[in-house]
Amino acid sequence: MMDAPLLLTSFLERVERYFPEKLIISRTSQETIHRITYKEYVSRTRKLANALTKLGMKKGTKVGSFAWNHHRHLEAYFAVPCAGAILHMINIRLSPEHIIYVINHAEDEILLIDGDLLPLFEKAIPYLKTVKHIVVMQDNMELPESSFPNIYSYEKLLEESSDEFDFPQDLDENAPAGMCYTSATTGMPKGVVYSHRGIVLHTLALGLADSMGVREDDIVLPIVPMFHANAWGLPFAGVAYGSTQVLPGPAFTPSLILDLVEQEKVTLTAGVPTIWLGVAQEQEKKPRQISSLRAVVCGGSASPKGLIKTFEEKFKIPYIVGYGMTETSPIVSLSNYTSAMDDWTAEEKLDIRATQGLTVPLLHTEVVNDAGIVPWDGQTMGELRIRGPWIANEYYKDERSKDAFKDGWLYTGDIAVVTPEGYIKITDRTKDLIKSGGEWISSVELENTLMTHEAIFEAAVIAIPHDKWLERPLACVVLKEGKEAAKEELISYLEGQFAKWWLPDDIVFLNEIPKTSVGKFLKAKLRDELKDYQVKA
Repeated sequence: MMDAPLLLTSFLERVERYFPEKLIISRTSQETIHRITYKEYVSRTRKLANALTKLGMKKGTKVGSFAWNHHRHLEAYFAVPCAGAILHMINIRLSPEHIIYVINHAEDEILLIDGDLLPLFEKAIPYLKTVKHIVVMQDNMELPESSFPNIYSYEKLLEESSDEFDFPQDLDENAPAGMCYTSATTGMPKGVVYSHRGIVLHTLALGLADSMGVREDDIVLPIVPMFHANAWGLPFAGVAYGSTQVLPGPAFTPSLILDLVEQEKVTLTAGVPTIWLGVAQEQEKKPRQISSLRAVVCGGSASPKGLIKTFEEKFKIPYIVGYGMTETSPIVSLSNYTSAMDDWTAEEKLDIRATQGLTVPLLHTEVVNDAGIVPWDGQTMGELRIRGPWIANEYYKDERSKDAFKDGWLYTGDIAVVTPEGYIKITDRTKDLIKSGGEWISSVELENTLMTHEAIFEAAVIAIPHDKWLERPLACVVLKEGKEAAKEELISYLEGQFAKWWLPDDIVFLNEIPKTSVGKFLKAKLRDELKDYQVKA
């Protein structure tokens, strides 16, 4: 067999050759939507590679992006790694302290920043140690005021650059192509570096029919940010397969998402549960024509069964739950059905849909505890560990690698069970499990059940100290607009579904639940805010 390297350049060459007239639909402001062909896109990508090379980008240079989902960010997704450099996608929702840390730790030399985000950056500029150039991405060529000396207009650089750029053909498939940092809940974020080979194999997995099945005739709308875990690989897959891409840009809302789905006839979209909770509420208030959707993919945290049911039964749209991490590129598993489930009841299928799914080909997953690999009984808990060709094997220059990577496995910190059919079901994070009287209580199970109650919009369950049992569950809930529910009603709702000792000792009603930069419940903050909470009689 030929020893052909797996490189991102092959995706760029393919889309230019076979799908030059297919579109990228890119929203860059409230009023502006660009429609550019893949032929124009590849030309602009080559111009960007030329421009950045003139600014000093070479093999191994770190180029940071601080941007929303739009065509310029997609150009950087390929221009930087295909030239042999490394694109560091910076999470714009990190705290200023963490943003400064990740840029300095990665040693970014060039930053690509959206014009509307530059003001957020000004306070950070004096603390950046390695940055030599800032390129401002916006529709016009006017440069905003900045204290940074070497600042350029993205569009002006492209206007002055040629699209005659030969991407190197001698790249090592194991060379770094991109990097992201985890959205830390404690300590500083941890860096993960992705290779060309890992991204290419991950992209091929996204095209499998029993995975996301990304294909040429798809119109893909990635709601998941391009600055978080590679937007779950969808931008790479869109280019590789020649899919039409709809990039939603800044400050999108559930209303805007539904409008884009209706107007552009989107077939595949992906985002976290908090996004789809908002979309479901908006669709029920003001229905749009969204029958073009063949699937909604959801990940990042557990999806309430009620939300899945709303999409599948009311909207008639398959709602596929997935699992992954920054460390896993990220797709590990998806809750697609197998043919053995054709005769299952709707409720049995709903139980499967609510799991994190079957492991995709080429990856190996196990759930282990002190007794070894857990049985597939859907009850025995253990920690999920993963290995495979697009799984990281260390954190970038970080001594915390030794805690997560052992004996060729990534230990995820997620507690899971495995169903008799082999589906992974996450029951908690190791740090979020509640240990009451020596027995484990899953906060996720309680949250998901609470969120099936018609009055509840969001629910998070945390452990509070207890003199006798050491820890007990406390439920924090946000009610839907215009709905009411008493503590006694919600406790009664949980009775019969859980053992008595699983029931929360109390329920706290909140206006909102704090969330991480990627929309997950920030339980560390909840625990800190409620550490002195006294259970009411």
